[in-house]
Formats: sequence, C-alpha cells, structure tokens
Amino acid sequence: MEYTHLGRSGLTVSRLCLGTMNFGMETEEADSFAIMDAAHEHGINYFDTANRYGGKTGYGGTESILGRWFAQGGGRRERTVLATKLYGEMDPWPNNAKLSALNIRRALDASLQRLQTDYIDVYQFHHIDRDTPWDEIWQAMEVAVAQGKILYAGSSNFAGWHLATAQAEARRRSFTGLVSEQSLYNLLVRDIELEVIPAAQANGIGIIPWSPLQGGLLGGVVRKEREGSRRTSGRAAETLAAHRDQIEQYEDFAEELGAEPGDVALAWLLRQPAVTAPIIGPRTREQLDAAVRALDVRLDAHALARLEAIFPGHKTAPEDYAW
Repeated sequence: MEYTHLGRSGLTVSRLCLGTMNFGMETEEADSFAIMDAAHEHGINYFDTANRYGGKTGYGGTESILGRWFAQGGGRRERTVLATKLYGEMDPWPNNAKLSALNIRRALDASLQRLQTDYIDVYQFHHIDRDTPWDEIWQAMEVAVAQGKILYAGSSNFAGWHLATAQAEARRRSFTGLVSEQSLYNLLVRDIELEVIPAAQANGIGIIPWSPLQGGLLGGVVRKEREGSRRTSGRAAETLAAHRDQIEQYEDFAEELGAEPGDVALAWLLRQPAVTAPIIGPRTREQLDAAVRALDVRLDAHALARLEAIFPGHKTAPEDYAW
C-alpha cells in the first residue's frame, strides 16, 4: 500500500479510502466485517462513513456496524483513520440537521456513541450550510477539538469559493480549518478541475474523490452488457447512451494497456493534482481486492494523453472559459 499526508496535515493515510456506504444497505454486517478486515490486510487505514448512511438499517446503521467491528478489538480502531460526516436531517425535529453549533454537538456525540469510540479523526461537513456563519461553525469545531472528540475537519461537496472562505475564516481564528474535501470526480465528470482543485491546492486541502467509477460506468459496463452480466437503467442508462462512444474507446484502450477499466480509472485519479485518495465502495471482498489492483497500474505520459483525448478535462478557471 502507498501512503501520503491528508492535505497539509501530518496525518498519514492510504492512497485508497474505504467507503462504507454499502454497509447495511447492500452488504450484510458479517460481510462488512470481512471487507474491513481485508482492507487492513491490504494496508488501507483510511475509512469513510456518514451519520446518514444505513439503508435498510436506518440512519446511523452504517456507523453502528463500524462500531461493532471496532468493539472486537485487535487494534481495529487504533489502526484506522476514521472519517465520518454530518449535515443531513436525522429526524424532522428542529436542530437535527445542518451545521449549527447545537447540531454539531448533538450529531458528534451520537456518532461517537454509534461508532463506539471516544474520538473521530476527520469530522466532515457533508454539504455547505448557507444559513450558519463560519464563526459559529468553527467555534463549535474548536470546542470539539479541545474536548478531544475530533482531530481534524473536512468538507464534502463544497464549491471552490466555499473552501477559500472556510479557510480564510479559520485562519482569522488561528484554527487549522479544513484538511480534506470530498468531491464527485472521475474521468467522466471533471467539473472540480475548474475551481475546486485550484482552491484546494492553494489552501492545503486534500481532494478525496467519490464515485471514482461514476456508478460503474467506468468499470467495464459496455463489456459487461455484451456478456449479459449487467444491465443499466434510469440515469445510468441515460449517461451511458450519451457517452457510449467515449466509454467504448476507453474500454478498448484499457484492453490495450492490459488492465481492467476500473483499475485505469482509479490509477488516473491517483495521478491528478491534490488527490489524496479516491473512495472505493466495495459491496464484496472481491470488489475490494479488485480496487487494490489499481495501485499497480502505471500510466505514462502517452497513456495520460490518450485518456485526456477520450475524456477532455478543464483548464483552471478562468482560462477554461476566457482568454
């Protein structure tokens, strides 16, 4: 396993982040435990979850699965850099959503209880809160750090100017601010190259891409359709229809490289500026093992240029849309 620092922090994390959103929704608890044990065997120490994850087990269900896994001992908690998120409504009563000081306090304590731990390594804002001032947000986070309940703060789904504002307000308070930003980013969806990535680089924030395979569309979907092992529907089918030519070229190129399409997609992300660790969300042990293969895929300048030709990206704003 390869490791790097999370943003400008001294925290060391694996170049792949284990996403747990499927735990309790698609993956039963026993299989979730096996996947997490296997992740440690592979050297993955960075796990991501959220207080709203749970699927059929209900909000908080995924955190509870992680908590019961930690409770088995064996160094599981100590070897894990644990990241969770808050923002979404946990119930319809007032003050049980977003980033007010009250909800940060309540949501944090509830997550700690479900996770069966006394601290969270990276506590993340799942969305920007346009109604709560940064002074209030950062004061609540400063209290949580002082109490030893969290170590670092992160964000998710922020715009570039949100990152810049958050960091400016944190610096004004002599607070560390954000060390990471989770954003939708993959070969097919590259919008964050315009302003989010430059803002992250300028402010020492590590990018954690989610949906690195764009819901499986970059994981060999055309080949799987031909083999009869997958059928797309809904928005995935619409996206595939709109980009079929590109995706077919991409799968053909992956075959030329002698690599699986999903491995190429992850390997490409690992070469992008500011990217710390893509989030992989395996439903099975086999999917986890497959994702780890991406670390062995080496993309030279020719391969990167070919991928850029198939999936054109963005220049940094404003050059992307101005002279």
